[in-house]
Amino acid sequence: MYNEKDTVAVNALRALSVEQIEQANSGHPGLPLGAAPMAYAVWAGHLNVNPAVTDWVNRDRFILSAGHGSALLYSLLHLSGFDVTLDDLKSFRQLGSRTPGHPEVNHTPGVEVTTGPLGQGIAQAVGFALAETHAAALYNTDEYPVIDHYTYALISDGDLMEGISYEACSFAGHNKLDKLIAVYDSNDISLDGDLDMAFNEDIKQRFEAQNWHYQLVEDGNDLDAIHQAIEAAKQHKGQPSLIEIKTVIGYGSPDQGTSKTHGAPLGEENWGVTREFLKWTQNTFEITPEIHATYKERVIDRGQAKYNEWMEMYQAYKVAHPELAETLEIAFRRELPADYDAALTFAMPDTKADATRSSSGKVLNQLAESIPFLWGGSADLAGSNKTTISSSGDYSPAAPGERNLWYGVREFAMAAIMNGAMLHGGTRIFGGTFFVFSDYLKPAVRLSALSQIPAIYVLTHDSIAVGEDGPTHEPIEQLAAFRAMPNLNVIRPADYNETLVGWKIAVESKDRPTLLVLTRQNVPVLEHSAEYAEEGVRRGAYIASPAQSGHGEGILIAAGSEVALAIEAQSKLREEGIDVSVVSMPAENRFAEQDAAYQESILPSDVTRRVAIEMGATYGWHKYTGLNGAVIGIDRFGASGKGEEVVEHFGFTADNIVSTYKKLK
Repeated sequence: MYNEKDTVAVNALRALSVEQIEQANSGHPGLPLGAAPMAYAVWAGHLNVNPAVTDWVNRDRFILSAGHGSALLYSLLHLSGFDVTLDDLKSFRQLGSRTPGHPEVNHTPGVEVTTGPLGQGIAQAVGFALAETHAAALYNTDEYPVIDHYTYALISDGDLMEGISYEACSFAGHNKLDKLIAVYDSNDISLDGDLDMAFNEDIKQRFEAQNWHYQLVEDGNDLDAIHQAIEAAKQHKGQPSLIEIKTVIGYGSPDQGTSKTHGAPLGEENWGVTREFLKWTQNTFEITPEIHATYKERVIDRGQAKYNEWMEMYQAYKVAHPELAETLEIAFRRELPADYDAALTFAMPDTKADATRSSSGKVLNQLAESIPFLWGGSADLAGSNKTTISSSGDYSPAAPGERNLWYGVREFAMAAIMNGAMLHGGTRIFGGTFFVFSDYLKPAVRLSALSQIPAIYVLTHDSIAVGEDGPTHEPIEQLAAFRAMPNLNVIRPADYNETLVGWKIAVESKDRPTLLVLTRQNVPVLEHSAEYAEEGVRRGAYIASPAQSGHGEGILIAAGSEVALAIEAQSKLREEGIDVSVVSMPAENRFAEQDAAYQESILPSDVTRRVAIEMGATYGWHKYTGLNGAVIGIDRFGASGKGEEVVEHFGFTADNIVSTYKKLK
C-alpha cells in the first residue's frame, strides 16, 4: 500500500517536529523521530476526520497519550489541513501560541484532549470508546448507524508504568471496547535511561490478561506492517486492541536509542546529521507541493469523502427520526431538553430530615427521567453514594444503552474516563465515591477543570461525621484543596433544596466540572431554603436565616450540615439578646465571582463579628471572617467513634459556637 512518497511524508513529520523543537530550543524530539511512522499509518490509512468540520460527531478520535510528543501532533494537524499554520509551528512552546508544550483541548484545532500527565491520555481514550458505545445505543437505528467510529491512542512506556493505565485498561477489557485501538511506541527507553532499570513487564501477557487483543510489529518503520496490524485490530471484535510497535527513540540522530533524545533539542550539529540520514533536503519549515498532495490524498480527501457519505445518511436520519436527531444535537452541544427541571420541586421545612447523599439520589433519578443521555455510576460505592438510576439496568457489552456504570474500585480511572466520555460528546456522565477518596481522582478533576469539561462528581461521606471508620475515611483538607482549584464548582449543600440546585448547576454547566460534596448523616430542610436556595446556591452564598433587625450585630457562616447547627446556635444567642444572621455558603467559588454589591449584601463590611463553622480545615475561611472573626474547624486528622460523639469531640455543637461568638471583640 505504501511507497516512497509515504516515506517522504513520514520524514516531513519528523522534520517539522524537530524544527519546532529547535526553534523553541525546548521540547521532546525522541518520540516524533521514532513514532512518526505509526502516527502516519493511523492518519493516512485509517483515521476518518474532516479538518473543515472539526466537531463532526462521527469522526474518529486520535489521542496522543504521550503528550510530550506534541510537536508530532501539531505537524500532523498542519499537514492534514487543520487550521494549524506554519507560523503556529514556528511559535511552538511560546507564550500565547496555539502550539503549547503539551496538547490542550479547546486551544488547538484538531486536538481532542489535554494530555499532559502520563497515563491520563489512555484513560481518557477509554472514556471516548465507552461513550461511543453508549451514544451508538442511544441514537443509532438499524438503518442509520450515525455513531460508528474508532478511538486511536498513541501510548508510551511511561503511560503504561502509571497506575491509572492498569485501572483504565482493565475497565476497557472487561467492557470489551473493541473500537479502541492503542498503538504502543515501545522503544525501551524512559526519561532517565534504559527502561529495564524500572520496567520489564511482559506487555503481551499483561494485556491479554486484561482481555485485550495483542499484536507485535517488530519494525517501527514498516508502514505496511503497521497498517495491516491496525486493519486486523479493526476486524477483531469483542476486545480492545494493543499494537506494540518496536521503535528507536530519536531515530536517525547521533544519539538514537538513548534517553539523550527524550527531552532536549538535538542541537544544530546533530540535527544536521539527522537530516542527512533522513535524506531531508528542504529548507527549514519548507514542505513541497508533492508532500502536501500526499496528505491531501491520504487524509483530507478520504476524510472529506467519509464525511459527505455520513452527512447524506444523517440528513435521511433526521427525516426518519427527528426526535432522536434533535436529542443527539442537544447532547453534543452540551445542552439540555427544554423544561428538563419541570418535575423538580423544593421540599418544605416540615419534610423529614435526610442525608444530602439521599437527597442527591432522589434528584438524580428525577433528572434521569427528563435527560435521557444522563448516565454514570460509582467506584464500587453506588449503594452508599446513591448514584443508581433506578429506572435503568446496568451497562454492559450486551446492554450498552443501559445507564448504570460499574466503574469498579478504580477512582482515578473513573474520573479520567468521565473526561474522555464528556469530550466525546453526546452524553452527560457522573461518577461517585467517598469524598476522602477524591485524593485518588484529583489529578483527573484537575484536567476536567483545565479542559473545561463539565463532568459531575458525586462525593459523599463529607466529614468527620463518618465516625467509626476513623481518620482514614474522614476528609479534612480536601475541601480547601478543591476550593483552591480554578474553574471548579465545589458545592457542599446544607439540605435537600440546596442539593437540588447543586444538581441543576451541574447538569446545566457547559464548561466547568462540579463536585457535589454530600453528607452521610441526616440534615433538616432549612426554613427558608425553598424560597432562597435557587438564587442563593447559584450565587454561592445567601442569608439562610436572617437577623431579627437589619443585618444584626454578627454573622455565622457555614456550609453543608453545619448550617443547621449554626441556626441552632443563632436561636441560643437570641435567647441571650444577641442578634446574628446565618449565611449558608455552599459554593465559595461562585460567591467569589459575584459583584461587590451582592457580596456586601450577604457579608456587610460593617458587621465584623463573624464565626465560620465547617467540619474541615480552617484554611480559606479567614477570608470571610476577617481578623476580628473566628473559625471553628479541624486542622488535625479525625478520630474513630460514633459519628455524633466525634462531631461533639471536635467542638461542633451549638454551645461551642455560642461560646466562640461571645468571645469575639
